[in-house]
Amino acid sequence: MIFKYTRNRLLYAVLIIIVMILGLLSGKYGYIIPDFIDIYLGDALWASMIYLGVAFIFNKKRLKIVAAFGLSFCYLIEISQLYHANWIDNIRQTTLGGLILGYGFLWSDLVAYSMGIGIGVIIDLIISKSYKIVESNHR
Repeated sequence: MIFKYTRNRLLYAVLIIIVMILGLLSGKYGYIIPDFIDIYLGDALWASMIYLGVAFIFNKKRLKIVAAFGLSFCYLIEISQLYHANWIDNIRQTTLGGLILGYGFLWSDLVAYSMGIGIGVIIDLIISKSYKIVESNHR
């Protein structure tokens, strides 16, 4: 029997909000976090939020598809930071534009995005496994 899992959009919306809050707090209270973690934390949380957002939108897609789309999106945003024109740099100067588009390309951001997507995958696996357990107990 093939296990079909549809992600609960309400749960994923709550998770997205939690990750967003953690990301904003990591920026504000980064001085509390050790430097070797703080360097990557914001970008990893951003990528986790992207993963959860993709899982929210495509709630019936397989984990591999969601992970590939989320990682591709993050990498494309990072690569877009190599492009500098007045119109996009003006968008980047706004708070929301800077949070979404970033400012400058860094190879280390690609590592942080990979870690963040990995965290999203782990969260998704935990949720889907617990769903399987609950589903099998109700039979």
